[in-house]
This record gives sequence, C-alpha cells and structure tokens, in this order.
Amino acid sequence: MPALRILISGGGIAGNALAFWLSRIGHDVTVVERSSGLRDTGLQLDLRGHGIEVMKRMGLQEAFQAQMAPEKGIQIVDKKGRRRGFFPSTAPGDTLQNFTSEFEIMRGTMCRVLHDAAAKHGAKFVFGTSIDVLEQKENHVEIHFADGKTDSFDLVVGADGLNSRTRKMMVGPGADDGLRPLDGMVAGYFMMPRPMQEGEECLATVFMAPGNRGLMIRRSDPDYWQVYIGCKTDAFKSVARGDVKTEKAIMTNIMRGAGWETENVLRAMNTDNDFYLERMALVKLDRWSRGRVVLVGDAAWCPTANTGMGTTSSVVGAYILAGEIAQHCGRGTAKQGAKAKTGDSIADALAAYDAKFRPFMDQVQKGVGEENGFAYGLLSSSFGIFLLHLFAAVASFLGVNIGAMMLKEQVKDWDLPDYEELLREADA
Repeated sequence: MPALRILISGGGIAGNALAFWLSRIGHDVTVVERSSGLRDTGLQLDLRGHGIEVMKRMGLQEAFQAQMAPEKGIQIVDKKGRRRGFFPSTAPGDTLQNFTSEFEIMRGTMCRVLHDAAAKHGAKFVFGTSIDVLEQKENHVEIHFADGKTDSFDLVVGADGLNSRTRKMMVGPGADDGLRPLDGMVAGYFMMPRPMQEGEECLATVFMAPGNRGLMIRRSDPDYWQVYIGCKTDAFKSVARGDVKTEKAIMTNIMRGAGWETENVLRAMNTDNDFYLERMALVKLDRWSRGRVVLVGDAAWCPTANTGMGTTSSVVGAYILAGEIAQHCGRGTAKQGAKAKTGDSIADALAAYDAKFRPFMDQVQKGVGEENGFAYGLLSSSFGIFLLHLFAAVASFLGVNIGAMMLKEQVKDWDLPDYEELLREADA
C-alpha cells in the first residue's frame, strides 16, 4: 500500500519510539514538538522486562549501553545521612530488575538515541509548533498548527504526555479526559551542581522525613546531582501549572528543616535552574482512540512514577501500536497509484492495539491511587520512619529485591507479540 501519512504530536520517548517503527516500515511520519528543539533534558529513567526486549528488537542495545548511567544501587539514609539499607543494581542476566535496573539512562540521552534512529529511517521532525485544532473528516484528519499552517493526515497520534492536549481534543470539549490526580502527591525535579566527593559512589540515595516528605538524589555526572523532591499536600491545588516561582516557594516551606541534605537542596532549588513540578496522576481511558486519532505513552495510560514502568510502558506500547498498523495496514512501500487501504484497516489496527496492550496496562496500573490512608498516616510520623528504616535494614541484610517488591515489572500472562513486518527493514 502507499505510505500512510502519520502525524505524531510529541517528541519524547513514546513519540520517538513510534516514529522509529513506523518510518522503518516505510510510512510517511512527521513528529511535531512544541519545544524549539529536541527535549534532550530530564533526569534518569530505565527499562524493565518487556521494554528491554523491545529495545533489543529495535537494534539499539549497543547505542543504549554505550550511554548508560553508572548507578550502582540505592541506599536509604536517615536525617543524619547514616545508611539504613542498601540494595545493589541488577546483576547482568537477572530475570527481574532491582530498583536500579540493568538499563539505566538519562531521559535526554534516550530521546536522542530514539530521535536519531527514527530520523535515519526518514521520520521528519518539526519543532516550535503544535496542534492547535484537530478536525476529523471522513477519510483524513485536518490539522491546524499553532504557527498558522494546515495539513491533513491519515492518522494522528497523541504522544504529548500526561497533560496531553491531543487527548483533550480527541475526547471533545467538556468530556472526561481520563486524568486521575493522586491525592496531593507532587514531585519536583531538577539538576543541582554538586562536585563528586572523594570516596563517593554513583548511587541513588533516598531520605524520608515525617510529614510524607522525601528526597531522592541520583548521580550520573561527576559535577551534578539529580534531585527528586516530593511530598503529599494540598498546598499546590490552587497554583497554576508552570508557576515555578510559587511552586518553589511552597516546596521550600514544606521541606524546610526535614534533615539530611534538605537545606542544601532547597538553596540550590531556589536558583535559576530546570526545576519542574509534576502533579502526579494516572490516565485511565476506556478507549485509546477515536476515529483516526490515537494515543500512546503517558497521554494514553500514564501509570505514574510509583510503578517504575512509565518508560517501559511507552516503549512497549509504541511497539504494539506500530505492529498492529503493520499487520492491518501493511508496509508503506507500494508504488504510487496502488490502491490505499480503507479507513476500516486503520480502525481494525487501533482496535487490535487497544485489545492487545490493555491487559498489560491494567496490571501496571492496578492499585495505583487506591492506597488507603494507613501507609501515608504511618509515614507522616517519626515512628513510621523508624519502622521504614528497620524494614530497610532487614530487607538489605536478606538481599531482598525491592524493585520486584515495590514496582510493577511483573506483568503476568502477557507475552510480547512478534511482528514479522516490523522486524525486517523497509523494502528497497
């Protein structure tokens, strides 16, 4: 069949992974990203389980491993910085990943690897604009871009994250767009200058304080800390997303006096930096597509950072969507003039994508946001923190895999499909 014209909104992990697969099998793929360039910033992320296998099928294992973060494990410390537990990174060949997986990488590095691989196969990237208006027609989707241009596509994919504008346009004005905020849970992220000290290791370090407050510090660069600073509070509810000055002020008031490195972190946070605050939320929709518009990644099913499966879900979901398009619509390699597939083929592909991947995401999202208040109540107290440290010490001594215990890698009774059309290069 002639190549489908496919527009992907969002040049992050999910969008670039999908662009790789669809351009590889010969479709005409354009990725539109509202940022002025590739968003090759961000903190550390990882791949787990089926995500590792998809990365290998992409042929990107070598590129990935060449730029992996050097983290050796995770430690839990108390307010004086004393280690209360340590859990090493996953050993090569282990079936289940620990908290620090065998495949850790900086977000920006992974975006760049996926972007370059997709561009090599012919995907086009347009920066500095976004979808302003989306109109579904009988045989195409008409797009009005924020820069005033218009174009039409056979298929539009929303890969524009948790607060997806494409999702809102797809479901329509006033409709429930599936965003399910977690009760008061927020996390801030930024890079902090901090030269590596003599004897310091590349570790993730977690500190919890009474009042449902915490820090996590990670190091992948000898000159910087990655800072994750979070709490559970209603104080941000009336603050506009992106009002960084107010967000920092509130976070400072909440975290002040918590202990360990908190004061140093707050001083660094209140400088000019890349601080970003996430209001943690799930996305749960009964369908991931409407007509010729479909969602992938956090825009479709954000599982939250609590699951440890955001990146893996994006990579695997992109593979499934591309595989079903390949199966139902074919490769975009026929000569011009050949009869195009009908809209029914696209509809069948999108339905199959939903049916095949939803059991995976149902397991990953299960129980998230449904926790009772007991755990939060316990961790709000000094006694609860004491019990956490006691558990960490015992689990560390026994060699417990806390990644397998806490995260959602273990998806049962679901096998990664083989898509023959994806696993060979586009026809000459």
